[in-house]
Amino acid sequence: MDKFGAMETFVRIVEKGSLTAAANALDTSLPTVVRILASLERSLGVMLLHRTTRRIRLTEEGALYLERCRAILSATNEAEEALISREAELRGNLTVGASVLFGRRYVVPVVSDFLRRHPKMSIDLRFGDRVLSLGEEHVDVAVRIAHLKDSSLVAIPVGKVRRVVCATEQYLRSNGIPKVPDDIRKHRCVRHTGLAPRSEWHFKIGRRNVSIPVISRVSCNEIDTSLTACIDGLGLGLFLSYQVAPLRDSGHLRYVLEQFEQEPIPVHVVYARSNLLSNRMHAFVDECVEKLRQTRFD
Repeated sequence: MDKFGAMETFVRIVEKGSLTAAANALDTSLPTVVRILASLERSLGVMLLHRTTRRIRLTEEGALYLERCRAILSATNEAEEALISREAELRGNLTVGASVLFGRRYVVPVVSDFLRRHPKMSIDLRFGDRVLSLGEEHVDVAVRIAHLKDSSLVAIPVGKVRRVVCATEQYLRSNGIPKVPDDIRKHRCVRHTGLAPRSEWHFKIGRRNVSIPVISRVSCNEIDTSLTACIDGLGLGLFLSYQVAPLRDSGHLRYVLEQFEQEPIPVHVVYARSNLLSNRMHAFVDECVEKLRQTRFD
């Protein structure tokens, strides 16, 4: 029997005035509360409560035990609060993962602000354009841009990114602006293989998902090189919106075919469900979620 949990249950029964109310307060079932109380009384060898259909009343032994339980629970809470207070100055290390460009553009500013406020913390950044296995690579927290299926992860949504087609104004003036997805067949394209591993791009026309073959003038697995090729006017490019939004805002690139984009891709802050959140991890996750939710990725 979990003696500490049984003490908490007993105190809650007395405070709430009934076993049913205690079960509700503890977010458990009435049979569970009944079983815990019976086990506690059996282990102590005394009756703690007189129970009728209408009310409960402490026995003499129950009143004495209640006083001791409250003292023990209070001392435990004080010990926890003291530990939390001691840990108020966060210290230790965290390992944080993200894709390369997203990490550089959005995670690094969060990390920098966090470390400035917590000088005894250190953070190991793992940026890569492959999906990191949190458990195998000992990553505490990561940002994932994907529709997640891994139920072993706690995933906190922070935003969405779009798949956007873009090009320079000069390229569009010389080659025409595509009006519908099928127009892409007439254009040269810059294919970032991290987003389009095959020579086709995907769109949504009404309720239909369609695939359009593309003619790759340049194909590259590295995002900065792919962006440079597009900025140099070598063709239309398909990228995630966070990758090109600053270039759109600065006038270097222009979005086209926006009405035919597929559904946005969710962005999550994730950590392993099995992880017990330390104060430092809890603080970083909270800050990362808050700041990323204030950021636009399109």
